Amino acid sequence: MANRLETAAQTARDPVQIDLALQGGGSHGAFTWGVLDRILEEPWLKIEAISGASAGAMNAAVLVSGYMQGGAEGARKALDGYWASVAEAARFSPLQRSPLDRLMNRWSLDTSPAYLAMDLMSRMISPYSLNPLGRNPISDILEKSIDFAHLGEASIKLFITATNVHTGRGRVFRNKDVTPDVLLASACLPTMFQAIEIDGEPYWDGGYVGNPTITPLVRESDALDVILVQINPTLRAETPRTATQILNRLNEISFNSPLMKELRMIALLRQAADPGAGEGARWARMLMHTIATDKLAEYGASSKLNAEGEFLTMLKADGRAAADVFLGAHGADLGKRSTTDLDALLAEV
Repeated sequence: MANRLETAAQTARDPVQIDLALQGGGSHGAFTWGVLDRILEEPWLKIEAISGASAGAMNAAVLVSGYMQGGAEGARKALDGYWASVAEAARFSPLQRSPLDRLMNRWSLDTSPAYLAMDLMSRMISPYSLNPLGRNPISDILEKSIDFAHLGEASIKLFITATNVHTGRGRVFRNKDVTPDVLLASACLPTMFQAIEIDGEPYWDGGYVGNPTITPLVRESDALDVILVQINPTLRAETPRTATQILNRLNEISFNSPLMKELRMIALLRQAADPGAGEGARWARMLMHTIATDKLAEYGASSKLNAEGEFLTMLKADGRAAADVFLGAHGADLGKRSTTDLDALLAEV
């Protein structure tokens, strides 16, 4: 009863403009799908801009395209359709859980013969040899799920990050520049796929330089609140000891490092910025929030390649639940105060 009254009170409140920052993480992006599905149910939350990398980029572009065609409900339908297509494609993938994984009710692919073979080959053989045609099964799904021709007309600003292979620097693509290749580049893991060429330059996964990139949200959006949907574990209680555990933890640290550095920079700018007017006022008044869960750390890194429909649906439910908890605990804070303590990051340096 209390939750219903609280939700009704939030629905009746004045609109709050928000920006979304969506991390990448393969199939774990279905958690973000659930978060977005729950946020889109709240008419008082007005999405101004979204920044995404890798799976976060896919979610962002699908949401923006769906919103153009049918508002919040259109966005929810588009996301449902996209992830349903991913699950359908996964039915024919060799990357399936082994009988042991299924027996133990594990969602990882750690004992999957196809996964173990692919993992070994990816460390020894270039994707230019393994996949000479550069095929990516997600390409056709993107073409069917997103109206790329009209993204430039969308009311929601879109920022997609990819990593320039030659310079090592990130490039942020905005609405009218987003194409299927841009999204594929943002999710291009270099040991699995050939670099994606855009304007004659090769690009890899955007998570290496911004997972996701926050700065454009502060500089180019009217919203003051940024909600980060974080799906890469920041903390691990146990020290990794096997070769696989060590490599997986290195990847987690690598993909979280750009975000942590950017958040520390933002914390410094907020302290030094002039709150009076101009861009300084935006930095000084920025409000940061985070939606995350400890559950994703339990599934294992290989589960990021598990796109079974049952797993994706479960992750969506986890995302909805996490967003519901966030709205219940901090919905009243949106538009008023940060619920993520950026200043605490400065003490860690």
